[in-house]
Amino acid sequence: MSCPDCFSGHVHDGTPKGQVTQLHGLDVYVAEPSGGADAVRGIVIIIPDAFGWEFVNNRILADHYAEKSNYKVYLPEFMGGHAAPAWVVDTMRSLFKTDTLSAWLTKPYHIACAVSAFVPFLYYNRPSKSWPVVESFFAAVRQKEGAQLPIGAAGFCWGGKHTVFLAHGAEVDGKPLINAGFTGHPSMLEIPQDIEKIKIPVSFAMGEHDSAVKPPQVAQIKTILDGKDGLGELKVYYGVGHGFCVRADTKLLQVDRQATEAEDQALDWFNRQFAKTSF
Repeated sequence: MSCPDCFSGHVHDGTPKGQVTQLHGLDVYVAEPSGGADAVRGIVIIIPDAFGWEFVNNRILADHYAEKSNYKVYLPEFMGGHAAPAWVVDTMRSLFKTDTLSAWLTKPYHIACAVSAFVPFLYYNRPSKSWPVVESFFAAVRQKEGAQLPIGAAGFCWGGKHTVFLAHGAEVDGKPLINAGFTGHPSMLEIPQDIEKIKIPVSFAMGEHDSAVKPPQVAQIKTILDGKDGLGELKVYYGVGHGFCVRADTKLLQVDRQATEAEDQALDWFNRQFAKTSF
């Protein structure tokens, strides 16, 4: 999770419509369909990118999932207050400017700012520390809110690793923690072993120019999934890189369209997989 693209991108305009509550020991942003509890067809839990549960892009995405497919969507605070701050987006943009003397003179300052954000995030949110928090929350949701509903995990960048872990088939009370997973441009994957262990259906959305999972690894993931008899799918989005699902430049029509297509890919996957679920 140390690539610059994990902390780069664009902050989106918009006002989240959901509510903040406490659930199973964590602060959680909750987005619900307009039809209320009776309209809920399943639960989707978003495991976010480095910018965490308060990042406006992630909350707007949760709203979209709820509005488009009648899912109750949870966006929990899995990072214990150590998400990357949103100002890092501007810092990274300044860090890579080279067109003026001022850009070069201020580079040491921007490097120091970036390091001050990266190091705490990477230390406090390493998988060995964060995975037990994620697993515990999913187990609690399965036992309570999701006892009679299908559950999906949607993980982005940092959250992608955890989604793949969940797809290895962890259970509570004899039930899988998730019924399906979706991940957009995951990071920190150990390939092939993380993919070979997948037992729960997972859909992958990958950017052609992803710096965290490069084309040979994308091809390797696809080959493994193709051998799992319907347990996975992978779509490559051309012309975009790491982070396009959640931090796309919405002013660029093609990039914005591909981010929306990835959003719809996730919902179509959950719709299809949840339809196979019975309780």
